[in-house]
Amino acid sequence: MTATPTDRPLDATRRGLLGGAALALLAGPLGAVAPAFAAAAPRAVSLAAPVAWGPLKHIDAGVLRVSYAELGPRDGTPVLLLHGWPYDVHTYAEVAPILARQGYRVIVPYLRGYGATTFLSADTPRNGQQAALAADAIALLDALRIESAIFGGCDWGARTAGIMAALWPQRCKGLVSVSGYLIGNQHAGQAPLPPKAELQWWYQFYFATDRGERGYAQNRGEFARLIWELASPQWRFDDATFARSAAAFDNPDHVAIVVHNYRWRLGLAQGEARFDALEARLAQAPAIAVPTITLEGDANGAPHPPAAAYARKFTGKYEHRELKGGIGHNLPQEAPQAFAQAVMDVVAL
Repeated sequence: MTATPTDRPLDATRRGLLGGAALALLAGPLGAVAPAFAAAAPRAVSLAAPVAWGPLKHIDAGVLRVSYAELGPRDGTPVLLLHGWPYDVHTYAEVAPILARQGYRVIVPYLRGYGATTFLSADTPRNGQQAALAADAIALLDALRIESAIFGGCDWGARTAGIMAALWPQRCKGLVSVSGYLIGNQHAGQAPLPPKAELQWWYQFYFATDRGERGYAQNRGEFARLIWELASPQWRFDDATFARSAAAFDNPDHVAIVVHNYRWRLGLAQGEARFDALEARLAQAPAIAVPTITLEGDANGAPHPPAAAYARKFTGKYEHRELKGGIGHNLPQEAPQAFAQAVMDVVAL
């Protein structure tokens, strides 16, 4: 469906179901990669200046009323930037203005369950499975009448951008993905990992329980801050920076979406039948043929595959860049210039 942006009030009363599970590791034999290196020093981030994108916009797209930031000229090359958990659009608070100044049209949406993005119907399942998030992003492009764009993502956003690039390559001019190839499937999620690897996924087991769901609902701010600290141990963010993003977790569907996302990955929760065909394709670990730059920080404390494990999944023009200087999991916010440069470089590979 198509629609035009609107500033209509959002319905904050719609709530969701249960959910959640764990990230499936990569499937299939993968190859090596020759890394490229860039230096980026960790730095304190503060709210001394307001976010450059101003008031958010809203548009009906698929099953959602999406809240999103838009910067840059409308006739510029579109760039769609997708955040992850437990983060929000402010992952790109510095990246987006850099790209807008270079003439790109930058779209940064809140995912389902975050910020002011809401469901159009109380009857829509509060589903966090990977195909649902990708379908949301395609619906947003359709609503904005954007035929193709450069996709950039981190965490859940990297997985979503990778899925879109794999399944709808005609919509993707180029891909910038933190931590590489993150497409998973429920079967892979059944396989046990070595104990140290399982330890990194402690929250997936927590979310698999009713206690975990209640605990996250009651303590989502403390929970998110702990994840930030563990995933980016050298990132010196301040209280105001965290609070700015933590406000996005007050969405009435947030807990249901997060919990369902992780339970679905472990096969502990069902997805929607309408996504079965897409998930069957994703279970084959499809290659990504569009021009791609993958990024990794040298201090990423979150579970992530090594670059050599996924290089051969990118069959088009491809480059991997490793950032030095204590850059953690939330790479676009910790090293915005390096991420923005990758977006500007990817189409010209």
